[in-house]
Amino acid sequence: MKLRAIPVRQAARRQKAPRQAEAPPRTTSPPPRTGQLHAAAWWLWALGLATAASRTTNVLLLAEITAVAGYVVAARRTDAPWSRSYGTFLRLGLVVLAIRLVFAVLLGSPIPGTHTLFTLPEVPLPGWAQGVRLGGPVTAEAVVFALRDGLKLATLLVCVGAANSLANPARLLKSLPGALYEAGVAVVVAMTFAPHLVADVARLRAARRLRGRDDRGVRALLQVGLPVLEGALERSVALAAAMDARGYGRTADVPVAVRRATAALTVGGLLGICAGTYALLAASGAGYGLPVLLLGLAAAVAGLRLGGRRSPRTRYRPDAWGARAWLVAGSGVAVAGAMIAAATYASDALDPPAVPLTAPSLPLWPAACVLLGLVPSLAAPKGAVR
Repeated sequence: MKLRAIPVRQAARRQKAPRQAEAPPRTTSPPPRTGQLHAAAWWLWALGLATAASRTTNVLLLAEITAVAGYVVAARRTDAPWSRSYGTFLRLGLVVLAIRLVFAVLLGSPIPGTHTLFTLPEVPLPGWAQGVRLGGPVTAEAVVFALRDGLKLATLLVCVGAANSLANPARLLKSLPGALYEAGVAVVVAMTFAPHLVADVARLRAARRLRGRDDRGVRALLQVGLPVLEGALERSVALAAAMDARGYGRTADVPVAVRRATAALTVGGLLGICAGTYALLAASGAGYGLPVLLLGLAAAVAGLRLGGRRSPRTRYRPDAWGARAWLVAGSGVAVAGAMIAAATYASDALDPPAVPLTAPSLPLWPAACVLLGLVPSLAAPKGAVR
């Protein structure tokens, strides 16, 4: 076998030139989520409706606010676990309303009345319990007054339930400032407990029905309670492990002066916000309520920005606050502002007297302003809270 010699030029041509080292791909921050609505927008919308409900005892306006919140939830909620809690809050509001009526019937009411519905056997009480009675005559004025108060509280619960059903708690936690990260985790865990509890109870009841067992009654509730408690403990352990793996609770070193300034600004700002909000909601402090609220907001924002230095953390794909978020949040703020303004010229319509008994009338402009709360049913994108 003969070996053929290869020319030097041909051998050099056959040799492959060494590949140059490829430059690593340039990493860029991921774009924000543009197809999702900011979770804080839903809470601002719900708080606006709740503020409007706190300014009136007119049962027609309260029923309208409840209907607006329910329609938006039905139009924009998803099949996520937290979105199923609206029905629970609605039933809780009915329970609160019933308890308020029972207390008014059994313990009496400070509202005097002339239309006696029925009379219960009165239990004599000692002298130190003066002003409190058990039983006695039940008047229509007392029942109407209790119905209005109970319906107001039930409407507030419905507004909170609407926000809890529409806003993703995890997305809301990611939007909080760094200074409120630890407190936000505690709040979000507490908020997600009820939706997960409702989902676990529904799942276990469906499993009992598939096995041919009764899912109603006290016995079934006791048998379902142990698996629900076990699931809650398992989620708690998994959450603790995930928080520890992500470095929860670790803080950076900052000067003592910065920490003191942060605490002073944050506490003072929150107190100013509370005082200003109370003054705005009360009829007597409408003059100084807005300046105090603005000063409190400015101090709280400054304190939160300084406090964010102690919690260095990054956000992966933060939610963008776009035009739809402005529309949703602005609709709730508009409803609250219109109801506060209406209290100055239509106070009798917003808070009708219980004595003498009169049929509630629906004021035109406040009722039309409440309909602004329906804007999220059109402005919010479908599936935006997944």
